[in-house]
Amino acid sequence: MGLHHPTPQTQEELLATRDQFMRQISPDSAFHRLFDHMPEVSFFAKDSDFRFIAASRRFYERFGFTEEKQIIGRNDFDIFPTRLAENFRKDDEVVLSTGQPKLNIMELFFTQQGIPDWFVTNKLPIFNRDGQPIGIMGSVQSYEGRKQVMQPYLQLDKAVNYIRQHFRTGVTISELAELVHLSPRQLHRKFVETFGSSPQAFIMKLRIQAACEALQHEDRQISEVAMEMGFCDQSSFTQQFQKHVGLTPMRYQRQFRLRAG
Repeated sequence: MGLHHPTPQTQEELLATRDQFMRQISPDSAFHRLFDHMPEVSFFAKDSDFRFIAASRRFYERFGFTEEKQIIGRNDFDIFPTRLAENFRKDDEVVLSTGQPKLNIMELFFTQQGIPDWFVTNKLPIFNRDGQPIGIMGSVQSYEGRKQVMQPYLQLDKAVNYIRQHFRTGVTISELAELVHLSPRQLHRKFVETFGSSPQAFIMKLRIQAACEALQHEDRQISEVAMEMGFCDQSSFTQQFQKHVGLTPMRYQRQFRLRAG
């Protein structure tokens, strides 16, 4: 008996077949369970109120939970420091309002030594049957884990590690380019391809997020933080901070203290 060759289908018929198949899937066969078996990768999904509705094992165990149901209904402000939750919420709002994904977002977590660890996040909208965005789904991968699948860009690793150690004291593009044996133009192109931003923007974002971290301490003066982050004066620091955060450093510090109180 010969092999059976299915009758060719139109694109519309193939999409209808796909939709019919998806409707048959049981909730117990959720695709995100696949992430439980992928090293260094986490998955999450949120509804339109930014509450978690699904998460892979690696994601919820990171916060001390032993079952997925323990994270369901919580939001970023329940499990992350305020500064991080604010950044996550801002990205979520963009994805939900535009229906467009945000990819290769570099998220920063500071160690007790003040050294940032990077995580690469991808966020995509979840649509209902009418094509309206009703939530966000995303993946999170450590930068160290991401390097394993970033072979074309591994030459940036030295530059990234150098930035981690020296972003407070100032990093020039020429020294980064020399470190990885690229021209400044090549370095710029590689950074945009890998991280979605220029080296200058990458460094500035890190300095501002480190400043947010510092301003959460009640005993820190704005002028002191500006100097520590390598800004030439408080005025330039205030200008860049407001550009990235949407608030002046003073207003940000006051709002954080009100929340903490």
